[in-house]
Amino acid sequence: MSSSKAAAGKLLETAGSRQKRIESFKLFLLILPCLALVFVFHYMPLWGWVYAFFQYKPGMSLANCKFVGFQNFTNLFGNPIMRENLFRVLRNTLGIQCINYLLMPLPMLFAIFLSEIKSTRFQKCVQTLTTLPHFISWVIMFSLMSSLFGSSGLVNSLMSKFGAEMTVNILTTDKHVWLIQALLYTWKNLGWNAIIYFAAITGLDQEVNEAAMIDGASRWQRILHITIPLLMPTFFVLLIMSIGNFLNSGIDQYLAFCNALNKEHIEVLDLYVYNLGIGSGQISFSVAVGGYCTDPVHLCQHCLEEDPRHQRVLIERRIDCYDSHPAKNQAAPQTPHQDEHRR
Repeated sequence: MSSSKAAAGKLLETAGSRQKRIESFKLFLLILPCLALVFVFHYMPLWGWVYAFFQYKPGMSLANCKFVGFQNFTNLFGNPIMRENLFRVLRNTLGIQCINYLLMPLPMLFAIFLSEIKSTRFQKCVQTLTTLPHFISWVIMFSLMSSLFGSSGLVNSLMSKFGAEMTVNILTTDKHVWLIQALLYTWKNLGWNAIIYFAAITGLDQEVNEAAMIDGASRWQRILHITIPLLMPTFFVLLIMSIGNFLNSGIDQYLAFCNALNKEHIEVLDLYVYNLGIGSGQISFSVAVGGYCTDPVHLCQHCLEEDPRHQRVLIERRIDCYDSHPAKNQAAPQTPHQDEHRR
């Protein structure tokens, strides 16, 4: 009798464990598409790092390219010009990102103040209008800012009508570039970032507010001592997630607003990598700089010849750069010194 009970218990335990495995497998199937997306878009692109170890040229297969090992990485810090450019773009990236972090409380404060408005229709209208800019591209945003703050924009036109001699032109100046770009980013994403805080405010325990009202607390006191402290966990979670993308500042905003006057201060790491890889064709070195880098040490011959400071680099790297512009190399005769160095 006892043996039959033990056997029945084992059967039930086996059936229970099998049911758990089936349920676990079903849950795994549910997250499988997400895992596939993460693998395809986050892990497979890591194969591109292999280009940093070759002298890759567009149009050629990787097997036909010269293997250079860690040369692109050593040249990144070994050449003073490249090192100076890297530190400049890192300084721009860190500066703009730090200002963005300082402005992160603004969406939370915006959500708090908007939630205090009793008119639901007005709340929805303001929330919709502030969320729409998030879905507008930076090219359109640049056109909008240019029509407002350009040299012949609306603001300057109104100021000239009222007899003001000074002009406001925030798009073509090298002053306060970091602050201007951070404010533009915050304004564009204000409503979108406030959605999470709206959800957090909706989930707050209203009994705490009611108890504070009974005790005679004013609206500002309730916001300062109840609402803001209860929203701080949400704020710190978003802050930590933003810090995880510290160097990933994006490219579309800075590419749209970049010009000859503010390039020294607006060129962030992503834009620098883009200019190296796509603009200069230095694919291999750009993979070494930020994940895509191209080698600015292997600068094109016509770029180096414009500045006497680059002549030494030109002589040392002429062999590597010689094949980058075959048409120009055939047209331009070699000097005796260059021919001797090439031999």
